Amino acid sequence: MLFPKKVKHRKWQVLRKSPEKLMRPDTRGVTVAFGSYGLKATTQARVRSNQIEAARRVISRTLGKTGKIWIRIFPDRPVTKKPAEVGMGKGKGDPEYFMFEVRPGRILFEIDGVSEEVAREALRKAACKLPLKAKFVKREETRV
Repeated sequence: MLFPKKVKHRKWQVLRKSPEKLMRPDTRGVTVAFGSYGLKATTQARVRSNQIEAARRVISRTLGKTGKIWIRIFPDRPVTKKPAEVGMGKGKGDPEYFMFEVRPGRILFEIDGVSEEVAREALRKAACKLPLKAKFVKREETRV
């Protein structure tokens, strides 16, 4: 699973963003930059590191040895949780997992080196592993 090697702060403060701000389209990482095909988020979600790993595994199994995969998101945000049946107070809980806040328009995965049908099937399976709606996109050809 993906997680940071070293962090400046072990626990982060709670993200206080309004739902309207979270639903705004992302401005970074919105184009297919490395591969030929990509998986683009159409809704907002918090994607955990184990969900990213599950999607990566299903993509690599579908592609076989031919294709190349790029993961365009990295879970660097820690989420804390207190144990079950613990009373209120006594400080903040321990870090439980890492996640990435995905906004609409973000490219999550990219694929290259396979046919469009294989790429479409691999990314469809990967989208089923993630807690958001996503669509298949192709690289836009640049005109000179």
